Amino acid sequence: MVNNGDLYLLAVNHATFLRAHEKIALLESLNNTESILKLKKHNLEQLLQRKILADWKPQVYLKSAEKDIKNLTGEKIRYTFYWDADYPPQLREIYDPPFVLFYRGEMPAFDIPSLAVIGTRKPTGVARKAARTFAFKLAQRGIPVISGLAKGIDAEAHIGAIEAKGITVAVLGNGIDFMYPPSNSWIGRKILMNNGAVISEYSPGEAPLKRHFPERNRIISGLSTAVVIVQAPEKSGALITADFALEQGRDLYVHTEGLKGLVSYGTRALHSDGAPAVSSPAQIFKDRQDTTAQNSSGLKTTISSRLAESMKEELYGVHA
Repeated sequence: MVNNGDLYLLAVNHATFLRAHEKIALLESLNNTESILKLKKHNLEQLLQRKILADWKPQVYLKSAEKDIKNLTGEKIRYTFYWDADYPPQLREIYDPPFVLFYRGEMPAFDIPSLAVIGTRKPTGVARKAARTFAFKLAQRGIPVISGLAKGIDAEAHIGAIEAKGITVAVLGNGIDFMYPPSNSWIGRKILMNNGAVISEYSPGEAPLKRHFPERNRIISGLSTAVVIVQAPEKSGALITADFALEQGRDLYVHTEGLKGLVSYGTRALHSDGAPAVSSPAQIFKDRQDTTAQNSSGLKTTISSRLAESMKEELYGVHA
């Protein structure tokens, strides 16, 4: 049974004009979930120190939250708030961390490195194969693969991890109650069958609005130790994820197959700006061997024993 605290938190989540970090700040300053919904609009503006153009409708949000609870229970969807123990700790270190994550499947513990493998929705055939192979090798060695379930490179990354019987996580730009795009819903089902997870910060029923996809990209990079852009044209959404990765202190790489052809302008630009080009996870493992990764908040993550084993097997062809 859902407690009232969760009900009020889910209600606050429906105030979509509030940024995630604003919701978190309000809760931490008031220290009472119900008290936020009792605020008048001018009180809210005073606390946020900005003008609010949208309507403030606490009772509407509460009704929506009650509907959420019915949908979540019926669809076996779970959720974790910013303060909860099962909330991915690395997301707390980024700017504008998600207020809540809804998820299906099994959320990885994220106590080992994970890599994002992303790119254009319209890749070349060679880049498709490269993405699938790269993700396969990562998942084969126990490294979770993070991507966005989009057509093209994202889909290939998920499929590669699934074929290796490894863990992959899809981050959606819409409500957790349906897979988008519909043509990739079968991939989402396969992810869940293989003990992976499909996650979203958006309430059930939330449409895949254009603005959601840049927002979800910060989660893809935030969940990852490193981000690999396989192929991206000049205005690819993957370049937004690359920007987030750099802001968050994540390592950024491009795939060598993403440096060829007209569709690869974005990846070539990243490479020219200093992103190393790799063709195999072994090169990333070697780059990180005996080092620590430091994120934007100064949190150091030592390379785990599992990753060390992966490096030895990949580099030298032996089991650790």
